[in-house]
Amino acid sequence: MKKIQILGVTALLVLASGAFIYATSGEKKEKQFKEGTSQYFPTKIDFAGEKAPLQIADVKERFDRELLINANLHSSTILILKRANRAFPVIEPILKQYGVPDDFKYLAVIESSLTNAVSSAGARGVWQFMPDTAKEKGMEVNDGVDERYHLQKSTEAACKYLLKAKEKFGSWTLAAASYNGGMTGVNNKITEQKVTDYYDLLLTDETSRYVFRILALKEIMKNPSLYGFDVSKYELYDNIPTKTIEVDSSITDLATFAKSQGINYKILKIHNPWLRDKKLVNTTKKKYLIEIPTEGY
Repeated sequence: MKKIQILGVTALLVLASGAFIYATSGEKKEKQFKEGTSQYFPTKIDFAGEKAPLQIADVKERFDRELLINANLHSSTILILKRANRAFPVIEPILKQYGVPDDFKYLAVIESSLTNAVSSAGARGVWQFMPDTAKEKGMEVNDGVDERYHLQKSTEAACKYLLKAKEKFGSWTLAAASYNGGMTGVNNKITEQKVTDYYDLLLTDETSRYVFRILALKEIMKNPSLYGFDVSKYELYDNIPTKTIEVDSSITDLATFAKSQGINYKILKIHNPWLRDKKLVNTTKKKYLIEIPTEGY
């Protein structure tokens, strides 16, 4: 499993006038200072192997905007770095299993900051699925069980969507954009504007920024110390070991069930956030897998 590690480079980063001053001894970096400033800016960047054309003025400026914003959202970005150590080892092998590029883990980052977020529109979970879309992708969504909060199952559902979008557009970048703008919405813009590249399209403000936000978080998370984020291994959030209990019947009281497993209700819900009620109604004998931590408490 991959873990985020801080590179062993002697570095000093100081925030001055909105820019980072960087001094290093030894290792040469494949980056450059923006002309006339002391802020790092990558010489090149890609999404899922598809190069972002930074030589185009507006593309460079839009990427610069997201890089500056996220490099200066210090507490939020530090929390993302810490959470990624726990979430990425779950997400990465699923992406690989489905043949979806590893870079899509950064899409999950910008969707939810790797939390079980709830949007004003009703999207939920790390991958921010709306109820109908979640059900279309095979997830159970009701008052008692909401698998949008199940990281493994929601990642699998995201992969199914992205593979379909890639088949439609022929581009991982457009597939990512469609996760925000919808396949129909992006396709309509392609038809109207007679171009087939994300970087050539004039989209809504949110979708126009979407891929650049992914690129910015990818750049920062792969090179955190260059942007002032020196998070030690000790500070990262770890996955807590669990055992799996298979349940194929109703549970009338989850608090009592938790006690029978040597934990409490709070811990049960932390490790199984898809359980949305105080009980589990299961009249169809469906098999549910419940995670019970074996350490950490």
